[in-house]
Amino acid sequence: MVNLELYRVFYTVAKCGSLTKAAQELYISQPAVSQAIKQLETQTGVSLFNRTHKGMVLSAAGGKIIFKQVEEALSLLDEAERKLLETNTTATGTIRIAATDSIFAHVLADKIAEFSQREPAVKLELVSSTSPNTIDWLKDGKCDVAFINLPLEDDDVRFCGAITHLSDVFIAGERFKQLKNKEIQLNSLQEYPLLMIESGTVFMREFAKTTSALGVSLNPDFEVANWDLMKKLIIKGMGVGCIPREYCLNELANGELFELNVTPPLPVRGVGIALAKNVTPSFAIKEFLSLFGKI
Repeated sequence: MVNLELYRVFYTVAKCGSLTKAAQELYISQPAVSQAIKQLETQTGVSLFNRTHKGMVLSAAGGKIIFKQVEEALSLLDEAERKLLETNTTATGTIRIAATDSIFAHVLADKIAEFSQREPAVKLELVSSTSPNTIDWLKDGKCDVAFINLPLEDDDVRFCGAITHLSDVFIAGERFKQLKNKEIQLNSLQEYPLLMIESGTVFMREFAKTTSALGVSLNPDFEVANWDLMKKLIIKGMGVGCIPREYCLNELANGELFELNVTPPLPVRGVGIALAKNVTPSFAIKEFLSLFGKI
């Protein structure tokens, strides 16, 4: 097996022409340098240097034959090491980010734009699906970081913490203005046309847990594919809906929608970050997550 350190000592001695100077450059003792040269000569079976009163001179039948190749090999290794170091200090490459459409729109959009302007050498690939799907992609190596609706119920990924909260509230439009400022019991919402996000989502899983624990049964009249569609349908008067308040702040502010005073209120959820469990994140990923105070 090639001992690279022996060849590095050989190259340094040849370049310096002196055991003493080579020892100083390598920060080792002169006897250690001399021993390394002897070991390499024994290993190769040839004399690599001529020892003269002027110092160490490459031998024609040994050292001169291999010097150029050793110099090139060490240069390539140094370049490889520099590239590896750059990956730990420079944001380059591609980050594959997975999240739901709503998380992209309401939580990540500003951070993604900020990072893209700060690190233009990093390519961002955005892939959208439900939180359960993004977790599967993370485990399969199809994305690098997932932003998910909490709680996370999967021990096979690395949870990095929550980055924002989500307050699930019931909303309505002008058609149901009689409900404004009125205290409404949760179980009485079944009296109104009820819009909910489609089943199989983290939201519906947690909603079912909460209502079941309260002994309340609420069955949606309409299931919709995304929050934006739900808001539009509610504004048009199709019914009452349940949505994270953070996803309809504009509509609440401009009066297109209003929040119902429902008792008891639903528990606060959140959005969190997940990484693959046994994969070391790149410098670029660490820089991106630092925008959220993580890593």
